Amino acid sequence: MHIDFHASAAPTLGVEWEFALVDRTTRDLANSADALFAEAAPRLASPERLHKELLRNTVEVVTGICGSAGDAMDDLRRTLDVVLPAADAVGVDLFGAGSHPFANWSEQQLSEGGRYEELINRTRWWGRQMLIWGVHVHVGMPDRDRVMPVISALLTSYPHLLALTASSPVWAGVDTGYASNRAMMFQQLPTAGLPFEFDSWADFEECIGQQTTTGVIDSMADVRWDIRPAPHLGTVEHRVCDGLSRIDELASVTALLHCLVVDLDTRLAAGETLPSLPPWHVQENKWRAARYGLDAIIIRSTDDERLVTDDLNDLVDRLTPVACRLECEKELHGVADIVSSGASYQRQRAVAERTGGDLVAVVDSVVSELRDSLS
Repeated sequence: MHIDFHASAAPTLGVEWEFALVDRTTRDLANSADALFAEAAPRLASPERLHKELLRNTVEVVTGICGSAGDAMDDLRRTLDVVLPAADAVGVDLFGAGSHPFANWSEQQLSEGGRYEELINRTRWWGRQMLIWGVHVHVGMPDRDRVMPVISALLTSYPHLLALTASSPVWAGVDTGYASNRAMMFQQLPTAGLPFEFDSWADFEECIGQQTTTGVIDSMADVRWDIRPAPHLGTVEHRVCDGLSRIDELASVTALLHCLVVDLDTRLAAGETLPSLPPWHVQENKWRAARYGLDAIIIRSTDDERLVTDDLNDLVDRLTPVACRLECEKELHGVADIVSSGASYQRQRAVAERTGGDLVAVVDSVVSELRDSLS
């Protein structure tokens, strides 16, 4: 099966930021996406900046093609300047986290569309459970033949990104003990989870061809790997991260991902062999980051483990020259602020502890973080 990859001449960026909609009074999920769209669409200069998703309790704010993390955040701010007042008018707030702490999946409504209906028809109970939200970052790639090696190398930084963004500790009213329950939930869907590792683009084409022929997928849109190529856009799409509640944290994560992809691609183009891990270590690192978040001790090689935050500090230092070239040094160094102030899962648990387990207060805190970070 031949798959065209529309290569990007420059390492451009695109960011997709998913939000749950929560009721202003009850703080439960609200199936209000249609009403929000109707309110916001006439005011948006670019209506394609706001997307519907599988469930009517969800919207996605997306950027256009951007040159830097700062440009992407400016793009998102312009859209949110319209969407937040529209949400006020509808009586909902935007909630940026990997999961909602007490919502009931059986009360959520599907968005219209045959593709969504087919997904639920196929996945049934697991599909209906997917009350999860994340952040996706696209980085343009100039050469199709370097895409798969870069994706394999990105898996070595999987736990770093998941630990930084973990924001789904509570599920259906219960603290799961995980920093990111979302990561564990999403991999239950067929074609979701960790990507396969391929030696070449031809190997990737063979996999997709076989999955199409055997009815596993209908198109590339059904490939839901945590990191995947987006051939029609000419990008590598990173889908590891939980939902985020602060735009400054999103800026730091976006800058880190931008620098990682550009650094790996530059090294590969220069003839360097990129770092990689055996799939059993990649799988274990994903679990450790989901379970322990910023306290995870990750596997760096067959005989080397390290606290993820220590490794993050060195990673940021190493990528600083790349960040200078990409004009995102300030945003990249904000990674340290996430570590020092605590990731969202830690902040949510702190609110729950202070309030005697009040999960409405947890939702309030996540909603307030978004508004405060935009002010």
